[in-house]
Amino acid sequence: MAATADKSKPYIPLAGCAADGWSKEDEATATCFCGAVQLAFPTEGPGLVNTFVCNCTDCRKITASMFASNFTVADTHLKHLRGRDNLKTFSQAETIGSGNTMTNHFCSTCGTLMYRVGASFPGMSILRIGTVDDFNLHETKLKPRVEQFTKDRVSWLHGLDGVKQFERMPSTSRVKAPL
Repeated sequence: MAATADKSKPYIPLAGCAADGWSKEDEATATCFCGAVQLAFPTEGPGLVNTFVCNCTDCRKITASMFASNFTVADTHLKHLRGRDNLKTFSQAETIGSGNTMTNHFCSTCGTLMYRVGASFPGMSILRIGTVDDFNLHETKLKPRVEQFTKDRVSWLHGLDGVKQFERMPSTSRVKAPL
């Protein structure tokens, strides 16, 4: 996609097996790779709480990558459109960031991590930006506003420009950036 493309309109390329993702002004979909699980979420506040990159060792391991790009949604605004019964969970009793339990919700067919729910974040789910069907949202409304665990960032990757940086998890654990 060209850098000059109109980012105000949805861009939903073929990515995975589902072809029914959508995006409206205030709501969009996130779908697993095989298409069995699809969520709808708000693209603005108050339901969209924050957008962030995490470099912690838990996120690196669970994504099999060097960081995770995330967004937090109030559970009251998260909708399971299909496949809720296809989700499997894996919980870790002690996370690196808070020391509290974090439960991961994966598609049982393709393994895509759809969201995480943590004891430190009551009433919220942490979704992965990469599951969002409208790729323009990755660069607009879901562009990360915070980068955390910069102390664990690999040296060959520089930090995000123009975002709040934290060596660990922000002390409030719910740092809200203007959305």
